[in-house]
Amino acid sequence: MSALETVIMITAIAGVGGTGVGGLIGMLFRSDSERSVSLLLSFAAGVMLSVVCLDLLTEAVEQNPSSKAHVMLVAGTVLLGFGVIYLLNYWIDRSTNKEVSHIDKNHPKTADQLSELIHSDHYEVHKKQKKHLLIAGLVMACAIALHNMPEGMVIGASYVRDSAADASVFSGSMVLAIVIGLHNIPEGMSVAVPLISGGMNKVKAVILTAVTGAPTIIGAVIGYSIGSLGPVSLAMSLSFASGAMLYVVFGELLPEAILMWRSKVPAFGMLVGVLVGLIMIFI
Repeated sequence: MSALETVIMITAIAGVGGTGVGGLIGMLFRSDSERSVSLLLSFAAGVMLSVVCLDLLTEAVEQNPSSKAHVMLVAGTVLLGFGVIYLLNYWIDRSTNKEVSHIDKNHPKTADQLSELIHSDHYEVHKKQKKHLLIAGLVMACAIALHNMPEGMVIGASYVRDSAADASVFSGSMVLAIVIGLHNIPEGMSVAVPLISGGMNKVKAVILTAVTGAPTIIGAVIGYSIGSLGPVSLAMSLSFASGAMLYVVFGELLPEAILMWRSKVPAFGMLVGVLVGLIMIFI
């Protein structure tokens, strides 16, 4: 199996597999499982933060560590990656939240709690608005599909670096593939729940949810191709991926984990994730 085929395979598992599993869980979702999802999100955030700070950014800078201009290039590309994912998520929030009105100002928003879409009082108010839920789910599916492409670039760019360094099985690209797969589970839930609540057949909803992970493969091919062009291209690819992942950590995973479980426990989940990431990278 060629290097590119390997990248495609592991990315497909992380992207399509992760969102597909999320769709299956969403089909059976219970509101009392939010604490488990919160711990999963905070743990994934911790591992991702370790990989970005201790692995990807270090490697990007080391492509030309003596050049101040190179360091500034890395910093600028990190900002670019962060900004691109921020804009995509901003569009997701605006496109989905406006589809479903809420009971009062204290009622949780769609983006804050997955259980909100199947909450009993919410359903009673909106039981005649299934079309709106279906539209919200379809918009979310398209947005998540676009969102997954930069995540695939992370795996592709990391694999180029790992191949050059003859990295072990617990290489940065494999760790990132696992973490992105975990991250895609709640994303898959956020797509499947409104689709099913809107009246779509459960099997079709799960299949559509899994398909939203397919652009991850396209992103991986792009990241792999750019990273293979040379040291500067590899540094930019790793930096862009780092910025994208930093937004995912601080703009998505941690806020969602805390909103789902308003306690100090998610902080411990993140700490465990950071330590697990540290062990995976250096042992």
